[in-house]
Amino acid sequence: MITTMKKLLFTAISVLAISLIMAIGQYVMAAATSTVGATVTVQNISVTVTDGTVAYGALGLNATSSTRSPVDLQSAVNNGNVNEQFNVKGMNATGSTQTWTLAATAGSAQYIHGFCTTGCTAPPTGYTALTTSYATLAASVAATATSTFDLYINTPTATTDYTVHTADVTVQAVAI
Repeated sequence: MITTMKKLLFTAISVLAISLIMAIGQYVMAAATSTVGATVTVQNISVTVTDGTVAYGALGLNATSSTRSPVDLQSAVNNGNVNEQFNVKGMNATGSTQTWTLAATAGSAQYIHGFCTTGCTAPPTGYTALTTSYATLAASVAATATSTFDLYINTPTATTDYTVHTADVTVQAVAI
């Protein structure tokens, strides 16, 4: 009989303990919530060049010209909403029958095209020769800010094509 009483007592205490845990557990296991305010802005990476046109005119063989005289300063404008790095590259100049290769020195069907951002008073001094790969024009340009630059050209020493050649310069914006 003592064993039966112990079993009944144990069962009663167990049921009471489980009931107590369930009653308290409702309050202990309750949760509260809160909100994290989150916002996001998509990067707008954009550049425009003003005036964006350079006409060097008719030049002789192995002749030079720059946007310093007459003054035709170019301005790269950060139209984006983040700081940007501006890069610049040249291209081979296309004409009617002969393409001039962009090079570090002028030669037969080879021309030089360069850019300058500071100290541009005596081309080619202070100018960096363009290549067909990007080089840094301005390392950090704030949103809505401008970076100005001059251009310089040296025509080939010889050519078989005396027509207008297109020697575009590309400015690229990269988020930093």
